[in-house]
Amino acid sequence: MMSHSSVPRSLLLAGAFFCALTFAAAAQQPANPPAAGAAAPLPPGSPLIGRPADNEAAAKLAPIAPPPIAAAPDKLPIAKLKVPPGFNIEIYAAGMANARSLAEGDKGTVFVGTRLVGKVYAIANKEGKRTVKVLASELHRPNGVAFKNGTLYIAELSKVSKFDKIEDNLDNPPKPTMIYDNLPKDEAHGWKFIAIGPDNKLYVPVGQPGNNVLHDDAHGQIRRINLDGSGAEVVAKGVRNTVGFDWHPETRQLYFTDNGRDWVSEDVPEDELNRVTKIGEHFGAPYCLQGNIVDPEFGWGRSCSEFTPPIGLLGPHSASLGMRFYTGNMFPKSYKNAIIVARHGSWNRSKKVGGDVVLVKLNKDGTMKSTEPFITGFLEDNKYIGRPVDVLQMKDGSLLVSDDWNGAVYRVTYGKQKVAAQ
Repeated sequence: MMSHSSVPRSLLLAGAFFCALTFAAAAQQPANPPAAGAAAPLPPGSPLIGRPADNEAAAKLAPIAPPPIAAAPDKLPIAKLKVPPGFNIEIYAAGMANARSLAEGDKGTVFVGTRLVGKVYAIANKEGKRTVKVLASELHRPNGVAFKNGTLYIAELSKVSKFDKIEDNLDNPPKPTMIYDNLPKDEAHGWKFIAIGPDNKLYVPVGQPGNNVLHDDAHGQIRRINLDGSGAEVVAKGVRNTVGFDWHPETRQLYFTDNGRDWVSEDVPEDELNRVTKIGEHFGAPYCLQGNIVDPEFGWGRSCSEFTPPIGLLGPHSASLGMRFYTGNMFPKSYKNAIIVARHGSWNRSKKVGGDVVLVKLNKDGTMKSTEPFITGFLEDNKYIGRPVDVLQMKDGSLLVSDDWNGAVYRVTYGKQKVAAQ
């Protein structure tokens, strides 16, 4: 079964990336330095908390910092990416450092969020020619983007804001209006994927504030709010860290990916694909892993039977992130209503898994039937040459895939290949 600049600026960006990935902050350090020879304590929420001590293999594993600047178009690994027969993959846009979540506007603008560089990009598409613009900057983890009726919604670490009539003002965007800020400020799993559901509500996740945490009632969940920020409601509980969800086109049920905890083993737990069938369901974290393993820290006295199990598993530590149901007409019929999932790829396995895009087909009852490769080639000789984050079906039925490693977005089409304007 089957994350054109001067040298000083590059160094500064690299330093910022490293700090962001380890969640380190000077204010979190102890007032008294550690004793000579002792390791400095890890900051709260560090992904290295729980790493087995005195284990040579585990000591080599740590989050992988991406390159500090976007790759030039001629350096992108497009020639190494493989798609099934009949499909084509091309560069849609490049030069967007840390490109992550995707949303499409009514007029064809593609909005791109980031996790590490504080920017939101707009890929303007006019008469077949695409131009990348920086729509907003100096934001705090603006990973999540969603669009509805002319308005762009952006989720930062602890708030959600909106830009009205954004496609009419790409060159002179209005100031954002904050609509919701009742969110924790934990850096660990604090970046957010957002989307607007068929109920016309904005769904906002709140991850656990660390690798494996017995969290309070404000964490480990998916909420939904009205588009003006009112009416907050918890939709799902026991969610460790979801960075992708979508609604079944027929049943309207919410499906979401969820990343399993670290440091149990290299092969356990697997990431999950979950389905919400009723409001307030609990999906197990941090008591139960992958639906069938009681957590060694917090599972004492608990049973996995207490919680809603995943409908399928997506690989150990594969970092399954963005997902969308494919509802277009461009791809073959076998893709209709299947789920396309971007797996960012593992960092805490000696032999990496993920770093690809997979197709998940469902049974008639909505459970997982099978998983098969869709885009491969991002992982080469156990090293990343790209890392897919999000997928987005365009109005014409083609598919966009973001790559935060290279700062690019690719486009997948089916049928006779056409030369795309850049």
